Amino acid sequence: MNQPTTYNQTYLWLISLTAALGGFLFGYDWVVVGGAKPYYEPFFQLNTPALQGWGTSSALVGCMVGALACVALSDRYGRKRLLIFSGALFTLSALGTALASDFTWFNTYRIIGGIAMGIALNLSPMYIAEVSPPEKRGMFVTINQLLVMIGVLLAQIVNWRISLLDTALPVDATAEVIAQSWSGQTGWRWMFGVEAIPAFAFFALMFLVPESVRWLVKNGRSEEGKQVLQKIGGDVYAQKQINEVKLTLSQEDVAQVNFKELLNNRILKLVGLGVFLSFLQQWSGLNVIIYYAADIFQAAGYNLQQMMLNIVVIGTVMVLAVIITMLTVDKLGRKTLLLFGTSSMAVVYALIGYCFYADYQGSVIVLLVLANVLFYSITLAPLLWVVLSEIFPNRIRGAAMSIAAFAHWVGNFTLTFSFPTIKESLGWANNFWLYGLICAAGFIVLYFILPETKGKTLEEIERELVGDTHETPAMAGKT
Repeated sequence: MNQPTTYNQTYLWLISLTAALGGFLFGYDWVVVGGAKPYYEPFFQLNTPALQGWGTSSALVGCMVGALACVALSDRYGRKRLLIFSGALFTLSALGTALASDFTWFNTYRIIGGIAMGIALNLSPMYIAEVSPPEKRGMFVTINQLLVMIGVLLAQIVNWRISLLDTALPVDATAEVIAQSWSGQTGWRWMFGVEAIPAFAFFALMFLVPESVRWLVKNGRSEEGKQVLQKIGGDVYAQKQINEVKLTLSQEDVAQVNFKELLNNRILKLVGLGVFLSFLQQWSGLNVIIYYAADIFQAAGYNLQQMMLNIVVIGTVMVLAVIITMLTVDKLGRKTLLLFGTSSMAVVYALIGYCFYADYQGSVIVLLVLANVLFYSITLAPLLWVVLSEIFPNRIRGAAMSIAAFAHWVGNFTLTFSFPTIKESLGWANNFWLYGLICAAGFIVLYFILPETKGKTLEEIERELVGDTHETPAMAGKT
């Protein structure tokens, strides 16, 4: 009778938390711009929707570059080295953005930070998935999303507290007054610059963690991978995992990616599912609430300081929601939670749209926004990366997940850059109703095509979803 494996929880948590610092930095960098925009926009005199959209979304261009770089590099050079590189880029971006003298340099350093974001959000959850035991993988991968949300919350608290330092700035200040104030000249720079401290810590700590076990085995370094697994679960667990990984790899896979495998019909369908999930997570509209929370709450009747505090409350809800996901994802499963999230968001968006249509203001808008943040943060936010880290075969996981991550950033950029213009064209109510329709469509598609992956090893999932994919694309077309 097989004895249950006893895992070294301390070691698992340490390496997972270190890798998840990439998610933390992504969360901070992702959200800090939203709280800083009421101050840097007057400073740089951004007075058109196009300029405002570019200031908010320029980092997302870098995110796309980072995701594309992972397509070619993550399977060749490993997860660890690229995460170290992203830590260096995060540090450079934080300092450069804080010291930017004009809008061009501001966006240049934001794009550099975006490259780091694209790498970290892609590889941090992948790394954790590849070292985690199957029955705990959902929870450990969700640690990355928990740190994303803690990064979000910290950025919102930092923005709020720094905004309170400028006691001379009126709560109803005009853009001209803000541009000449301490907040408009200096305060927003500190909002970006604070990130350099955790960024450098991430850069240094990543030198201390091992490389991904599955990448080591794939590149002919099985003994190193076995040593890592022995630290996690002992000799028997290590040998079993090594054997399972080897079964899914072929000799020609070692040290390089055969990109032709991405054209295999069964793998192509999984890549398509990953791309759909990535666009759904973005076009569900929640990032509009994150990036443009100040504009939404201003439209709902709140002044500058009240807006900043409301944004902090959003971050608090996001952190608490991910803790709920960590406790339920390996029990309820990925599909159940995603169906719950998309259906709930569709209903809440309908209500938010009606509030703007009927000209309701005040706390009802805040409560509905918080409800939507809660549903998103329990489901679409963390589970996209859990599912993406699970459904692709070992030998092309880095490339396939990077393609899905690239789609994620394309969706993010198109949503964020176009929002000021779309909002002017459609109005608040129609804008939120549109996001509700997208969530409803997502529910229907996921109901019919999303597989359940809870409690299975990555190799079991691979065998169930793609079987033997060592055939050529031409052979695959005959199946």
